[in-house]
Amino acid sequence: MSYKPSLTPLISIIVAVFNRSDSLQRCINSVASQNYPDKELIIIDGGSTDGTVDILKSNNEQITYWKSEQDRGIYHAFNKALAHSKGEWIYFLGSDDYLWDNQSLSNIAQKLGEVADRNVLLVYGKVAIVSQSGDVLEVVNKPWEQVKDLFLQGCYICHQGVFHHKSLFEKHGQFDESFPISSDYELLLRELKLKDSQPLFVPDLTIAAMQTGGFSSSPEHRISILQEFARARKKNHVSLLFPSVWLWNYIKALIWFILMNVFSDRTVSYIADRYRSLTGRPPLWKKISQSENL
Repeated sequence: MSYKPSLTPLISIIVAVFNRSDSLQRCINSVASQNYPDKELIIIDGGSTDGTVDILKSNNEQITYWKSEQDRGIYHAFNKALAHSKGEWIYFLGSDDYLWDNQSLSNIAQKLGEVADRNVLLVYGKVAIVSQSGDVLEVVNKPWEQVKDLFLQGCYICHQGVFHHKSLFEKHGQFDESFPISSDYELLLRELKLKDSQPLFVPDLTIAAMQTGGFSSSPEHRISILQEFARARKKNHVSLLFPSVWLWNYIKALIWFILMNVFSDRTVSYIADRYRSLTGRPPLWKKISQSENL
């Protein structure tokens, strides 16, 4: 598949939102403040009742297209937004999240222009995981060469750092709504399972900040995600003799679930951070817990 290159491609930023009046303005501001002019912002709201629609109305000049109506969830909203997208490259930004600085798009656009004649359909950078108070907890995403084998067992590329060429959706179709939590992984798996797929990682660029969610609900959420990962592999005919990494993550999620039902959040966050330290990673859960209690 080939396409006409552009050195200053139009980038579509798509946001799905539902009752996020507390964070949506920050998200919109991060897009509006970009020093890259060739962009459009599309926001699909699921019928919010908390003042989100008022925010959309007050930012009408900053938004290329928005719609508020009941939908079937985030991936239904993404699919509706794709129908209104005119960008050569498409980026999905969480309503709780925000672009890292006002040069995020101009910096990534340079790389998008460079690969435009190489049939690269996915370009990604780093993502800062932040607490609800804005503290950086960790920075994620690694080069494709380091994660390509792991990706067949789970989503080892944070979607908040990924830019998709429009032809990716022409080639593979839209998001599969039967994966209510991890349809982004299933979509990427359609492309990245192919041996000739070569996504480009930009190592020195942080694209966005992704705000972490609630600590107490994470174990159940993680178990559901892992189950969807397994179903995504089956749908895409990715056969693994022994998915050891997926299995180990599933065991950890079950242990976490048990601990959360026996001990306090404080104790479990201590245990989780001790495990992270033993595996060479910085503490995380104590910071998250403290942030949520502010």
